[in-house]
Amino acid sequence: MGLETGRWRDPDWASFTLGVFVCQRCSAFHRNIAQISRVKCVTLDGWEAAEVEFIGSTGNNAAKDKYEQKIPPFYYRPTHTDCQLLGEQWIRARYERKEFVHVEKQEPYSAGYREGFLWKRGRDNGQFLSRKFILSEREGALKYFNKHDAREPKAIMKIHTLNATFQPAKIGHPHGLQITYLKDNSTRNIFVYHEDGKEMVDWFNGIRAARFHYLQVAFPGANDADLVSKLTRNYIKEGYMEKTGPRKTEGFKKRWFTMDDRRLMYFKDPLDAYARGEVFVGCKENSYTVLPGLPPSTQGNHWKFGITIVTPDRKFLFACETEEEQRDWIAVFQMVVNRPMLPQEYAVEARFKHKP
Repeated sequence: MGLETGRWRDPDWASFTLGVFVCQRCSAFHRNIAQISRVKCVTLDGWEAAEVEFIGSTGNNAAKDKYEQKIPPFYYRPTHTDCQLLGEQWIRARYERKEFVHVEKQEPYSAGYREGFLWKRGRDNGQFLSRKFILSEREGALKYFNKHDAREPKAIMKIHTLNATFQPAKIGHPHGLQITYLKDNSTRNIFVYHEDGKEMVDWFNGIRAARFHYLQVAFPGANDADLVSKLTRNYIKEGYMEKTGPRKTEGFKKRWFTMDDRRLMYFKDPLDAYARGEVFVGCKENSYTVLPGLPPSTQGNHWKFGITIVTPDRKFLFACETEEEQRDWIAVFQMVVNRPMLPQEYAVEARFKHKP
């Protein structure tokens, strides 16, 4: 459910200048644009008769019709679970900049080309340094350059394997964005931010726009709703678990795990550029199974709440620190295993390289 849609979460607040009800979280965003929106608590603050009449004659649906006339299908509509940056920039785009009323204001993310500088975390030293980025829909790629005057890019990230997700807590910056792409069938992570929140959200929606237009060509019969669901994705779950190798004799090691669709990746550090290994999690019809606990002979795990993933090739053994984490991970794995595989996922499975 998007923020400030016709249905809303706990509308305890209202903007008496815009005529809309908002939840407590959104009320904080509205206070940041006090020149446009002024909010009051619905139950506690004193309301003047004229304000009540204005709210009654306007309302969320009327505001939606007025301020959301021309939202591009690829523009990300945040939900209550998204980071603060996305929520605030959504409110500013609607009411302050009126981007969805005046199409020309959408050019920063809809033009098909974007060039600028982002702070990128170094793969080896962990330092954030300014790097030039170019997003070119025509070339089907996002590129970055190690030097501002470099002619050749350091990396070329093809649009068709690109994903972007905001990760402020993990990156340690409120505008932190994690960008991933496939390199030799392995996932490569880069971590970037920009001090200007609008700039970062424009890059995010620019990536979504480029992917949307790529998918329109790749799947000409698909409707917009089907394509929008494939533009970017948040990870199903992330967190620490212990794991052991295929021989199960080298002991368990603590690793950071990321469940990205059907790819379970594990890292020594959450901000590593490459995973130490990746596990493809298929469906139960193809002999993938999730079991609570570990085989009786298992040794070397410090954490006691085990999980076994059975694949056609081998068993993968993990251990969680708490029973709650075990339950959460099992629920995630079970959800993936119960989901039938798509035709393109069989191709991914065939190319997949298991890394011990």
